[in-house]
Amino acid sequence: MTNSAAPEEPKYWVKSVARAADILEALAAPSQGNGLSVTEVGQVCSISKSAAFGMLQTLRAYGLVSDDGEGMNRRYRLGMSLARLGDRARSQVSLRGVAHPVLRELSRATGMASRLAVPEDGHAVVVDQVELDQRVRLDLRMGQRELPHCTGLGKALLSAVPQGEAASIVERFGLPRRTSRTITDPATFLSHLRDIARVGYALDDEEDAEGIICIGAPVFDDRSVCAGAVSITGLKTGLPAWRYQELGGQVRDSARRISVSLGWVDDPEDGVSDTPTSHSDEIGS
Repeated sequence: MTNSAAPEEPKYWVKSVARAADILEALAAPSQGNGLSVTEVGQVCSISKSAAFGMLQTLRAYGLVSDDGEGMNRRYRLGMSLARLGDRARSQVSLRGVAHPVLRELSRATGMASRLAVPEDGHAVVVDQVELDQRVRLDLRMGQRELPHCTGLGKALLSAVPQGEAASIVERFGLPRRTSRTITDPATFLSHLRDIARVGYALDDEEDAEGIICIGAPVFDDRSVCAGAVSITGLKTGLPAWRYQELGGQVRDSARRISVSLGWVDDPEDGVSDTPTSHSDEIGS
């Protein structure tokens, strides 16, 4: 087996290390819950049985692989040392450190200010931002708490939690009207969250402030738990409606890049639609 995510062989490629990585990937496959035999490892990784055995014993010595059974019944699985290394890797990753370069690129690509927020008590708290040098400056303050129901960041975060949890947050904080476009009906809002989860990004179309749009998308960690959200914010004046979908895709892709850097693994069977969601007929409820 060759890891489909593996890059082209660089100048200093070490084949034995690559084979060891392939073995770990093979053992990590969801279908291998009962482990693999030496023969199966060799077949999956396209190496000889003797090479597979040697690799497995070396990885076992470092706790990266474990085994049980005897003789032909011996099965190999991932070792618990990987859990320790995973915890260390997680502790060494800074969400802001990973996200900031992506925010800079997102702002350059869209011409809008970009922000990063983390969930806190049902709200979105801004922890990083990239502003543009422009004549009209938006009031985007660090540490600001974004309302969960009418902002791009807040809606993106809520769309990434179970509907029951989102409903509890709505019941707790309500849906106060900020503009004439704010969704204030709980059932309509929860349906709107399902649409956001489907397309992968949330649109605040003058729902928090007149003349301002914000598009946000959730960021996930290695456990597929929502770790935060990224967004872009700008003036609506002169922005054609077709541009929303294009900008939404850019924000969604940026959020995915950050998620992958945090260890999140994209599920190809859990795709999102590129059809933009609209609630224009639901506003005013």
